[in-house]
Amino acid sequence: MLYWVGQQFESLWGPMRLLQSHLVLCTLGAMFAAVGSFFVLRRWAGTLPLDRGREHAAQATEAIGKPTGAGALFIPVTVLVALLVSPWDPFRAVILLCVLLAMGAGYLDDRSPNSWGRVRKGLIDLAISMVVAWAMIGGESSIEIWLPFFAPKMGPEALLDGTTGMLAPILCQPWQYGVMATLLLWFTINSTNCSDGVDGLSGSLLSLALLGLGGVLYGVVGHIDSAHYLLVPFYEDGASWAVVVATTLGTLAAYLWFNAHPSQLMMGDAGSRALGLLLGVFVLATGNPFLLLVVALLLLANGGTGLFKIGFIKYLKLDLIRIRCPLHDHFLKNCGWSSTQVLVRFVILQAVLAPLLIVILLKVR
Repeated sequence: MLYWVGQQFESLWGPMRLLQSHLVLCTLGAMFAAVGSFFVLRRWAGTLPLDRGREHAAQATEAIGKPTGAGALFIPVTVLVALLVSPWDPFRAVILLCVLLAMGAGYLDDRSPNSWGRVRKGLIDLAISMVVAWAMIGGESSIEIWLPFFAPKMGPEALLDGTTGMLAPILCQPWQYGVMATLLLWFTINSTNCSDGVDGLSGSLLSLALLGLGGVLYGVVGHIDSAHYLLVPFYEDGASWAVVVATTLGTLAAYLWFNAHPSQLMMGDAGSRALGLLLGVFVLATGNPFLLLVVALLLLANGGTGLFKIGFIKYLKLDLIRIRCPLHDHFLKNCGWSSTQVLVRFVILQAVLAPLLIVILLKVR
């Protein structure tokens, strides 16, 4: 909306052209989302359902009775602000609608006296992921995926150097990309959901992951000169997705204000499932699904191991992972760490590893 306003009224007043700057839009999106989310969380937190405690979680009793499902308040703000500040794209609108659906399903589970169960929630996540994967394809006949550590062949001259380390980007058929994208989105939804359990942990790890993705989308694949220099594809909508990332970061900042230890409220499934979906979308928007392992390694290690352990024990009848899952529960109960130690140490590890891995991934090319 604001981008369109800048286009229409630039001739009437010169400064309106600033609304066509993606950096300005990122700033406005973060500010509007932070202020709007802070207001709704402060004003309507009392309307949220109360947490009933997670079965077998290390600190489940401490969460009982706290307002949960805060995602039902801040996710609509995120979506509205994203639609306001990012350039219009019908497929992006469909994706943001699916984010609302993920939030709605999570909120209904948060307020339900009895949990919906893994199978029911997993099928809902799968259906939403399939729709989002279709929207990410955007009607293209083929989708390009660039790989980490390998530079693409840049034309006939690339054949003269022996092509060592040179690899053309992978061109996927829509159905191939759809399957891959669906699985990745389902995984990010559930990994993020499993990571929510220590005050400030999920929001902090997500914020660090989004900072890395926003930098790649705006400064690398969304910037033609940087993309050519680093031998990665240039995506015209990369900077537009960075605006949505900045908006989500603003929302998380407001949420963490209330979720800092000792927390006043929790995002619940309404927040974690919607934010996990957005995390997967931003990774796919970079054109390199492997970036998920780079920007969100601790987030995935924390929540993803729980998914694998559930699969091994419940469905394969094998207990191959001899640690308590998610990982934050293992360190809380088995290693004697405090909640603050878990938060600070996990954040430090991700804050150090993510930039290092991003530099290695891009420069080794």
